[in-house]
Amino acid sequence: MPSSCDPQYAPAGDVNAALLVIDSRLKSIYDPRDTDPEQQRLTQQFIASLGPTDVDDLIDGACTLVYIFMKWLRMAHEDHGKDVIEYVVPSLVATMRKMPKSVSPEAIPTMAGLVIAAGTGLSPSLWRQQYGDWTKDEMNPLEATALLLAEHINRLTDDREFATRLVTEALSSVEQD
Repeated sequence: MPSSCDPQYAPAGDVNAALLVIDSRLKSIYDPRDTDPEQQRLTQQFIASLGPTDVDDLIDGACTLVYIFMKWLRMAHEDHGKDVIEYVVPSLVATMRKMPKSVSPEAIPTMAGLVIAAGTGLSPSLWRQQYGDWTKDEMNPLEATALLLAEHINRLTDDREFATRLVTEALSSVEQD
């Protein structure tokens, strides 16, 4: 019997906007000197202009990114006989604990649960929905979670663009179908 958190029932949200935010953050991390101030300003302006429905779509898009990243990580770990939860979640939690300005200690269990849900094939957004509406205090941790997963994938593949390409190729294949 399918779970109520099965990804087929989840809204995809605005994956393009969520990917824009994550890709922009990745680029600024990888080479702060190469950061385009105009791009940063436009990204911040875009985020500030979002209405309530747009924010929900962006949140669902970020959850979709988490799902896509964890699905890829799960397949990559299974190819090596490893459990994605065992290898990804502890380092993710440890990294978030080192980011107290962006991720409060109270948000870490929720973000770990979100990643575990995705790692076991459940929709992160539907899993989170069981516990009520998203809070303002969870927005930075959600962004950090998607960012850290993307960066983890990029490190594993030794390719700073891999996670972004992974999502854009998945979106392209869906559009073609």
